[in-house]
Amino acid sequence: MRRTTFGVDICCRKGSRTPLQELQNPTQYQFSSTELTHQIRRNRIAQTCQANNARSRKRRVLTSDDLKHLVVDEDHEMIYCYVPKVACTNWKRVMMVLTGRGKYTDPMEIPANEAHVSSNLKTLNQYSIPEINHRLKNYLKFMFVREPFERLVSAYRNKFTRRYNTSFHKRYGTKIVRRQRKNATQAALLNGDNVKFEEFVGYLVDPHTQKEEPFNEHWETVSSLCHPCHIHYNLIGKYETLQEDANYILHLAGVRDYIKFPTYAKSTRTTDEMTAQFFQNISAAFQTKLFNLYKLDFVMFNYSMPSYLKLA
Repeated sequence: MRRTTFGVDICCRKGSRTPLQELQNPTQYQFSSTELTHQIRRNRIAQTCQANNARSRKRRVLTSDDLKHLVVDEDHEMIYCYVPKVACTNWKRVMMVLTGRGKYTDPMEIPANEAHVSSNLKTLNQYSIPEINHRLKNYLKFMFVREPFERLVSAYRNKFTRRYNTSFHKRYGTKIVRRQRKNATQAALLNGDNVKFEEFVGYLVDPHTQKEEPFNEHWETVSSLCHPCHIHYNLIGKYETLQEDANYILHLAGVRDYIKFPTYAKSTRTTDEMTAQFFQNISAAFQTKLFNLYKLDFVMFNYSMPSYLKLA
């Protein structure tokens, strides 16, 4: 049995209570405000899905591709759906500690690029259908969400204003410049490294974009990445209450004394005020189209329509 530097085994829960059991029937029962908050969040999703399904009149079956964002922790019987730009790097680091059998002990010792290597974590689409169904039924499932436009601006800032993201500049920047910019220079068409936020929004609301291919995961809706209308999540954490929600999940897993969720460098994070500034130059027509694209996320996760929006 491998042990962490804390001298306590945190890899295997065999014979002990699972996080799902602890959530449904706490060892020391005391109904907390945190539990009530998550119950309200679950109810909100259920109501939104019910209303949305009633309107659409169709139910789709999840495919293997739909499950690629669900990271599985066999030892603690948990499933985490990761959403880019919602603390997913740090959550992947934590999941690597939880599943690493003692290989990792401190999440912050894991380089960010290593956290995103797909082979370091196992996802639900790697299992057989009976194994998938068993885990969806018996494991604690959680995800984290964020105000949709704040997340969108965060994705833009990271992928289109950082010089090191040349793969995104080539893959998406060149396409955006070609479609959205009149009289683009040859250098801009070749490099795609100076995309304006207005051009990015124009690309997103262009009907041709989603007909051509699905959105990249960094700006895809949470409802499309994690499928909360098909998968019953036990806990819905929020970026706005990240530390509190993360601590609660680690408590349920029985590892809160041994693993600390990494704290944030708040000086660089995208804020609501910053997001409002980015939207100043977006036309009312584009703002309306963009809000309609992300409306389900706003409603499902109980985010108010931003006060800075000017809808057509």
